[in-house]
Amino acid sequence: TWTRLVRAHTSTLSSIESALKTAKLPPLSWYDVLLELELAGKKGLRPFELQEKLLLPQYAASRLLERMEKAGFIRRETCKEDGRGQHILLTPDGKNMRRQIWTVYGPALNQTIGNRLSLSEKRTLVHLLEKLIE
Repeated sequence: TWTRLVRAHTSTLSSIESALKTAKLPPLSWYDVLLELELAGKKGLRPFELQEKLLLPQYAASRLLERMEKAGFIRRETCKEDGRGQHILLTPDGKNMRRQIWTVYGPALNQTIGNRLSLSEKRTLVHLLEKLIE
């Protein structure tokens, strides 16, 4: 079971990353950051909150955020409640990039998972995966 879960995950990620690379778009990890920031709205997220949502170690999250800030997709603001802290906010360019990535990511996800399973199989898989997550 474990081996098949890992293989399915690896295969799906590989297909999606390949499609993004072919389209000359940033990697999937950037999409995840952009989506979480978009969902957070105008208040943004503190770096540790984003790190928890993405399940990344601190050093990996820091490097990722640096690259994304350099590209103009996110910006940092000093936290009013804690002068040493920061909020990470989505820029308009970041919002546009998230949408662009989705135009490739969505169809790639559908091709690797959506088209291969019936609706009933998808529901069963979701149910089983939820049991493992709990």
